Amino acid sequence: MNVILNHETQVIDLGLMDYHQAWDYQANLHNSIIQIKKQNRSLSVNNQVQTKNYLLFCEHPAVYTLGKSGDEKNLLIDKEKLTSIGTSLVHTNRGGDITFHGPGQLVVYPVIDLENFFTDIHRYMRLLEEAVIQTLKSFSLDSGRIDGLTGVWIDPENIHAVRKICALGVRTSRWVTMHGLALNINTDLRFFDYIVPCGISDKTVTSLEKELGQKQNMEEVKRILRMQLARLFDMKMIP
Repeated sequence: MNVILNHETQVIDLGLMDYHQAWDYQANLHNSIIQIKKQNRSLSVNNQVQTKNYLLFCEHPAVYTLGKSGDEKNLLIDKEKLTSIGTSLVHTNRGGDITFHGPGQLVVYPVIDLENFFTDIHRYMRLLEEAVIQTLKSFSLDSGRIDGLTGVWIDPENIHAVRKICALGVRTSRWVTMHGLALNINTDLRFFDYIVPCGISDKTVTSLEKELGQKQNMEEVKRILRMQLARLFDMKMIP
């Protein structure tokens, strides 16, 4: 555990960024935090360096990503057709199965040292979900969780009409996180027709635009979600 806990979290908006480029970006931050932690082990308490925390916001050009435990059978089209629909498939080292990223979807990558906050992966996942749930409440949407499944769902109590609006998939090493959440704002939902989203065949996918009947302001969603993450994690956000 760090002797001096650091709740300062730098917020970085990457805009629209290629998935591989964003993965490399967060991996470099992730590795830099781990290197500090390794070096601190050989230093006296007074000489140890605080680890940093980052919160990355971005959108991706159309891409399907498959988690390390995912099943490629959940991609319902031939790989050759991926190019014709303007997308590709990337195997990642996060948890979870297959999902889609594309313009209009808000992707959030927390690259944080959980030892600055708490060391509980379950709590971490539930707080990410809670931040989204509270954000959606600002738009008068009823959302929540489903037992045994990750992510955030609209009308979670209605088994016949429940629909997924936010997917989660994370990775941690030495309590340092990467990957994160994908919230459908103005996402082109037709891309989900070509996969079994998150390996769940009996549930549909939705977006803020679909639920509210019109396109939404991405910057406003970012602002509210950032505020909820700061509140729930007790983060001090810095530009």
